[in-house]
Amino acid sequence: MTKILVTGGAGFIGSNFVHYTLKNHPEYKITVIDKLTYAGNQDNLKEVLEKIDFVTGDICDKDLVDKLVSENDIIVHFAAESHNDNSLNDPLPFINTNVVGTFHILEAVRRHDKRLHHVSTDEVFGDLELDDPNRFTEETPYNPSSPYSASKAGSDHLVRAWVRSFNIKATISNCSNNYGPYQHIEKFIPRQITNILSDIKPKLYGTGEQVRDWIHVDDHNSAVHLILEKGRLGDTYIVGADNDHVNNKQVIELICELMGKGSDWYEHVNDRPGHDMRYAMDSRKLRSELGWQPQYTDQEGMRAGLQATIDWYTANDEWWKTEKAKVEAKYAQQGQ
Repeated sequence: MTKILVTGGAGFIGSNFVHYTLKNHPEYKITVIDKLTYAGNQDNLKEVLEKIDFVTGDICDKDLVDKLVSENDIIVHFAAESHNDNSLNDPLPFINTNVVGTFHILEAVRRHDKRLHHVSTDEVFGDLELDDPNRFTEETPYNPSSPYSASKAGSDHLVRAWVRSFNIKATISNCSNNYGPYQHIEKFIPRQITNILSDIKPKLYGTGEQVRDWIHVDDHNSAVHLILEKGRLGDTYIVGADNDHVNNKQVIELICELMGKGSDWYEHVNDRPGHDMRYAMDSRKLRSELGWQPQYTDQEGMRAGLQATIDWYTANDEWWKTEKAKVEAKYAQQGQ
């Protein structure tokens, strides 16, 4: 069996990658490393822990990273501090994990000649004006606007430098905003869903005109596997589901509708400092060269993806209920 190391595999996207891989790619033997910070939750993997090897650890631990990389064939690097608001309050953990941690991954990959896929974000490109018809491509210049996005931009540049300088076998993907099961309830979509399930009105930042190219996490992870199988080493691939026609206000209204509330059953709260306005991804390279096709794309696809996500949070309230009051209290202090 091919041995695959998943960094950050107890986080939102990483844990979904583990579930997706076990279901669709039984040829892989999976090891997960996760520090289990606020976004990493071993309960995300409790149904499959007997099928994987789980290591509680920090990617900034050079010796541990070296050992795990040496024992595996492929490394899929999800591990990151990833919440914009948190990066505004305390940037240091983002520099440590996203930059220094990625450096240790790269050095271990170089020493042991392993295959790496580095998972990144659309936020490295900054944002677009609401009336800008363009989309981010693999050639878009980087223009990060928060400590989080700057740290991810730095990690992307490190990967490219190690490819050029040391000829490591690596690919990069930059993906738009994900949603789906196991996402921390402080994030936009699960916060609104769990608010309604808790009989709390959803909260909309500012006017809600911000646009995110929302992608279901399973579509993202199908793209990662396709890049592992067919991607050209050294290349970058944009991942997006063509849902950049939907703004945050429309997302909240759709969630309210799908959950049996009036479409206006929500409250406006203070906008986030430096809030990016519009993200839009041009994934033509991934589609045309590798044949990728997302399942939850266009208006009907997003409705289906949101409904599946609502169903998951409804059926798994034990996963999120204990954290709900604390999360809402934190936002209330910020007027959000």
